[in-house]
Amino acid sequence: MSKVLYTARATVDGGRDGKSVSGDGRLDVALAPPAELGGSGNGTNPEQLFAAGFAACFHSALKLVARKEKQDVSASTVAAEVGIGPLTEGVGYGLNVHLVVSLPGLDRAVAERLVEAADQVCPYSNATRGNIPVSHTIA
Repeated sequence: MSKVLYTARATVDGGRDGKSVSGDGRLDVALAPPAELGGSGNGTNPEQLFAAGFAACFHSALKLVARKEKQDVSASTVAAEVGIGPLTEGVGYGLNVHLVVSLPGLDRAVAERLVEAADQVCPYSNATRGNIPVSHTIA
């Protein structure tokens, strides 16, 4: 990275059963593990936050590349599914991501090209590439 344009900060107290507050105070959420992981499910979990961030970032990258190609993606959406589970090596946990991209009205080949281009632009895609499995479906 040649230049930092923005730095976000969040502080967590209590881990998965705690609270997270952003440096500017705009994000202030109770955290709780999902019931599937033995928690109460009565709060937001880190995977939900990661999914929201990845989907928002990827959608912005998609809109950027579409604008450059003069394609209308105003009706588009991106949903991110973030999975967590034990690593096959038996130590620790890992993540996977599946993005579902809806591009109504676009030719399939154009949609595929835009998703591939967005994957190269999106900071989350660049950060996760080679680290966790990320897949895409065009709905």
